[in-house]
Amino acid sequence: MYDGGKIIPGLIIGLCLFLSPFGYNAMFGKDTKPPEPELTAKAKEANQCVAPKQYMTAWHMQLLDNWRHEVVRDGKRYFNTNENLWWDYSLDSRLIENWRRFVTDSEVQESGKPGKSYYKSLQVTCMDCHSNKSKFCDQCHEYVGVTPYCWDCHVEPKENK
Repeated sequence: MYDGGKIIPGLIIGLCLFLSPFGYNAMFGKDTKPPEPELTAKAKEANQCVAPKQYMTAWHMQLLDNWRHEVVRDGKRYFNTNENLWWDYSLDSRLIENWRRFVTDSEVQESGKPGKSYYKSLQVTCMDCHSNKSKFCDQCHEYVGVTPYCWDCHVEPKENK
């Protein structure tokens, strides 16, 4: 092999550099369980959200972003759990498909019968039940390493204990 004395050590060093993050994580990384957000008494009493728990865990930011778009650009201020998800195709198709994955057929209401209506608002609707931001929102956001920009515009809720 021509210049094998330079190529082989270079490949070994490159492979070590490529694998070093995996080795570091295997030796020093700690295995942490995902946090379980703490619900307030009001949220426990309501026993429902605007969407199923699994959906909200995975897609809440997309739902809030979609609400913002519809309120600001289209003037649609109310969210009906029946109409807005099953027959309103202005929603992002990924949201509709993921909603359908988490809602069973028994939970789907008949066409023409309105579902529950919610005011599209982070502060008025969401934070009304989930007012304990540090124990509900912040735990998961810190776990996954994201810094949401919600509080750049919205007023952070006062902690309810």
